[in-house]
Amino acid sequence: MLVLFETAAGFAIFKLLDEKKLQQVDNLFENFTSTEKASKVVQLQEFKKFADSADALEAGVALNEGKLCKPLKKLLKKVYSEEVQEQLMVWDAKLGNSIKDKLGVQCVTNNSVAELMRCIKSQVEGLIPGLQSKELAAMSLGLGHNLARYKLKFSPDKVDTMVVQAISLLDDIDKELNNYTMRTREWYGWHFPELGKIITDNAAYISTVLTMGTREKAVASDFSAILSEEMEEKVKEAAEVSMGTEISEEDIINIKCLCEQVQELTEYREQLYTYLKNRMAAIAPNVTILVGELVGARLIAHAGSLINLAKHPASTIQILGAEKALFRALKTRHSTPKYGLLYHAQLVSQTSTKNKGKMSRMLAAKAALACRYDALGEETTTDMGIENRSKLASRIAMLEEGHSFKISGRGKSLAKFAKYQGVREVQQYHAAADTTLASSTKRKFDDGFEEEPAKMIKVEEKQETAQASTSTEKKKKKKKKIKQEEGEEASAEQQVEVKQEPEANQAEAMDVDQSEKKKKKKKKKKEAEGAE
Repeated sequence: MLVLFETAAGFAIFKLLDEKKLQQVDNLFENFTSTEKASKVVQLQEFKKFADSADALEAGVALNEGKLCKPLKKLLKKVYSEEVQEQLMVWDAKLGNSIKDKLGVQCVTNNSVAELMRCIKSQVEGLIPGLQSKELAAMSLGLGHNLARYKLKFSPDKVDTMVVQAISLLDDIDKELNNYTMRTREWYGWHFPELGKIITDNAAYISTVLTMGTREKAVASDFSAILSEEMEEKVKEAAEVSMGTEISEEDIINIKCLCEQVQELTEYREQLYTYLKNRMAAIAPNVTILVGELVGARLIAHAGSLINLAKHPASTIQILGAEKALFRALKTRHSTPKYGLLYHAQLVSQTSTKNKGKMSRMLAAKAALACRYDALGEETTTDMGIENRSKLASRIAMLEEGHSFKISGRGKSLAKFAKYQGVREVQQYHAAADTTLASSTKRKFDDGFEEEPAKMIKVEEKQETAQASTSTEKKKKKKKKIKQEEGEEASAEQQVEVKQEPEANQAEAMDVDQSEKKKKKKKKKKEAEGAE
C-alpha cells in the first residue's frame, strides 16, 4: 500500500513495508520513536517539491476544498503508471473521492490511516532526505499566512495602515493651518487691524492680504474674485482711515510668504481628504456610509486597524475616544459617557440632546456589524450599510416626531370596524362606537353633519337597552326626589305643631290664675259683709 503525505514543501508518496503494523494502532507510535525505526515501517518512493509559494498556495487551497491539483495529479500519474494495483492511503475522504473519480485509484481513509499520518509527521525530516526542520518550519509559516490571506480575500487595496496615517496627518494639518492663520491675523493686524473684523473667513483673509499687500494699495486693488461688492467697499473705506502702524517692505514680504504657505497647506489638505475618502470607500464602504469618512477613519486609527475594530463590541465602539471620561466616571462613581468619537457622526449630531445617547447606542451597534462585514466579509457591497442607515433615519424620525415614515411597503394595519362594517373607500368617524349614556358634556355635532345609520344590529340593540335603562333610572330618581320632598314637608309641620303647643299651655295657665284671683276677691267681700 502507498501513503500520500502532504507537507509545506511538497507532496510525498511513501510505501508501507509492513501492513500488519496497521492492525496494532495503539502501539504504532512505538515504531516511530526514531528515524531508523520509522524507515523500517515506511519508505519514501516519490517526492514532488513545490516550485514557489504561489504553487504551494494553489495546492493548499485545492486540498482544503477536497480537489485534485495539477502537481498532485502529475505525481500520481507518474507513480501509478508502474504500479496500478496498489491502494492509496489519504488523510481526507473528499480528496480520496476526487482521486478515485479522475484517476481510478482505490483510496483508503480510516482511523489507522490517520494515526499513521501522525507518526510520519513526527519523523518527516528524517524520512525525506534534504529536508531540514528550519526550512520546513519557515515553509509552513509562510504557507499558513498565505492561506489565511486567501481565506480573508486579502488585497493591497485593503491595507488600513494608509488610512491611519492619512487621518493623523489630516489632523496635524488642521492644527498647523489654525496656528498659521492666527499668526497671520495677529501679524498683519498691527498694520491693518480693521480688516480682521470685516473679513471673518480665513481663506478670504489670506487671499486679500496676498492681493492687497500694504493698506495703501487697497484702493487700486481688485477684490472681485475674493469678496463681494459690499465687503470690498468696506475694506477700501477702512483702509483709508485705518489706525494701524506703518510697516516696511521687508515685513510685508515675510507676511506674504506666510500667506502662501497657508494656501499651499490648504490645497494639500483638500488633496489628502480626497485620497482618504477614496481609501475609506475601498477599505470600509459600509462604515463610511454609516458614520462618514472622517469618523470612520478616526475609529480605525483609534483601534489600530480595521481587524481590531471588528473585534470590539458595540459598547466599546460607542465610547471609543472617551476613555478618560469613562475612567473618571468609574473612579468618582458618576454616570459614564454616552458617546465618544461617534458624537461627530451626522446621525448623532442631527438628533436632539435628549436622544443623542439612544442614537449613539444604535449607531454603535450597526457600526460594529458594518466593521465585521467590511473586515471579514467576502463581498464588498454597500447594501448592508445603506439598509442600516435608512433604518436609523426612520428611528430618528420616530424619536423626534413620535412616528415613523414608511419608505415603501403595504399598509398592514386596517380600521378596527372593517371586519364588521366592511371596507370603505373613505373612512369616516363612527359615532355608534361611542358610549350611549347621556351626559351634559357630550359634544354637539354641527348643523350640516349627518350621521350615518349604524349597520350593526347589535349596536342598535345596545342603544335600545341603554335608553331603557336610562329611562328607568330617571323614574327612580324622580320617585326618590318626591319622597324626599314629602318627608321634608311632614317634618316642617311637626315642628310647627310643637311650637304651638307650649303657647297654648301658657294661655291656659293665665286663665286659671285669673279665675282663682276672682274667687279670692269674692270670698273677701263675703267675709267683710259678714263682719258688719
